[in-house]
Amino acid sequence: MGAVYQINKGVSKPIVFKGLKAQYIAYLAIGLVLLLLSFAILYISGLSLLIVMPLILILGTALFMVTFRLSYRFGEHGLMKYLAKKRLPTYVRFSSRRLFINLKYNKIDLQNLNVKK
Repeated sequence: MGAVYQINKGVSKPIVFKGLKAQYIAYLAIGLVLLLLSFAILYISGLSLLIVMPLILILGTALFMVTFRLSYRFGEHGLMKYLAKKRLPTYVRFSSRRLFINLKYNKIDLQNLNVKK
């Protein structure tokens, strides 16, 4: 009888928890910790619960809505790609050809790792 091998399905799939994908779980956790700390600081500073509770509830609702919207819109790596694409210049302009001419005539000596002209 042949050997029985276990098949690991979904090994490279992103972590998903209640619809949140990958790093958005961490974003939500960090946001909730910050909300807890801000509640404690505001309450200890003497602010009324009638002001603190609605403020924290509104901020918590906004945190959940934004995090779930980003997770749905961009997915696992989409937000990083989107932010990286926004940082790219629309074009690159050079005032001289010297850069490209130097690229053509420079030789690399692999033994000494020195650039020779």
